[in-house]
Amino acid sequence: MSDSNIALITGAAGNLGREVVKVFNDHHFKVHGSIEPGKNPKTDKQAMLVWHEVDLKKEESALTFVKDVVNVEKRIDACLMLVGGFAMGDIHKTRISDIREMIRLNFETAFHIARPVFQQMITQEGGGKLVFIGSKPALEVQAGKGLMAYALSKSLLFQLAEMLNAEGEAQQVTASVVVPSIIDTPLNRNAMPNADFEKWVSPHALAEVMHFICSKAGKDIRKGVYKVYGGS
Repeated sequence: MSDSNIALITGAAGNLGREVVKVFNDHHFKVHGSIEPGKNPKTDKQAMLVWHEVDLKKEESALTFVKDVVNVEKRIDACLMLVGGFAMGDIHKTRISDIREMIRLNFETAFHIARPVFQQMITQEGGGKLVFIGSKPALEVQAGKGLMAYALSKSLLFQLAEMLNAEGEAQQVTASVVVPSIIDTPLNRNAMPNADFEKWVSPHALAEVMHFICSKAGKDIRKGVYKVYGGS
């Protein structure tokens, strides 16, 4: 990778996304970030950050986003898919409609971006890095038993990453999954006010892990699953 690289980041205006954008900008990545249509990112214009209004639930909207980035930059070095949703519910409370909704938010929004980005990366010199956000409940049954729809939807991302690694190996395209426990955000603090926030994972810590994966130092990483659990 060169000293100035191109990163595509979905959910770039969120609590995690803003920190990821900052870390990648600080390390000389120009970022193309997605934001929901009609939403204001509330950030100053920067030469290293370009906003795109994208409905990631729609495949054509995601495809247009990727095409627009490639038309301008000619390549995508890193793709970080941060968009997702969360829902409580064990087997007794989970209906098939709940599972479909979680798949729509956590898997489809990632797949809609990963597919065209992968197709671009296999054509470019040096390949590229795809990074998904997994979840602890998707990896550990005990952690997921009260979060059935959420855990099932996130588990698909691990399978997708493995498939992309198998198909992109010869072209140096790799997919990794970063697995946080609970991320220390205002939303989570409001939802769990009595929790020990010191045990949670900061957005900055996650952003640094993602940058390492996409940096020169991480160029030889293959098939990585990173458990970023903090103290929990």
